[in-house]
Amino acid sequence: MGLKINEVESLVGITRKNIRFYEAEGLLSPRRNSQNGYRDYGAPEVDALRRIKLLRKLGVPLEEIRQMQQGAYTVGDGMRRHLIALERERKNIESSIRLCAGLTDRQERLEDLDAQVLLEEMARMEREGTTFMNKQKQDTKRRRYVAPVVAAILMAVLMVGLIWLFLWAFAVDPAGAPPLPVLALLVAIPLAVVVGVIIALVQRIREIEQGEEDDAKRY
Repeated sequence: MGLKINEVESLVGITRKNIRFYEAEGLLSPRRNSQNGYRDYGAPEVDALRRIKLLRKLGVPLEEIRQMQQGAYTVGDGMRRHLIALERERKNIESSIRLCAGLTDRQERLEDLDAQVLLEEMARMEREGTTFMNKQKQDTKRRRYVAPVVAAILMAVLMVGLIWLFLWAFAVDPAGAPPLPVLALLVAIPLAVVVGVIIALVQRIREIEQGEEDDAKRY
């Protein structure tokens, strides 16, 4: 029997957003249900997602996973290639550790630090193959929160205003107002929209914090 995507989420521990992303990347190809057109997930898809989860937790790039899926690399081939990348990363981290350790003896305040000398040293090391962490790209990440938060606030305000309008109309003219069950339904609809918007906002924030798309761009 085919599984729904929420059931796959529970089984594998991968978010729906990531599952859809892996499908878009061609790493997962669930069949379509001919009766309703929905995707059906079975044991092969669950196993494939578990393998993807394992390799991604080890930091294996998506392209390497694709090559292993297609049979271009064996698991051993892929791991040997990944070990080379990990070794390179370890050397980069060791270089950063040495620079940080050298700064632990500096007693001057930050405004007295000659950053240009250190930047020139880092530039020389980069020309020799060292790659340092660039946290500047993450500094702009908070901007991604602005659009969903603003949209959620505007929608919530609009729906609350609609609820207030219904209740105000009922208070002003109870005789001309619709029956209470209908009024309750009119109030419940925008209230449900507000709850849905809040849930969607929370999910979007989690996606921004742990977006597989962003992670994939590093490879």
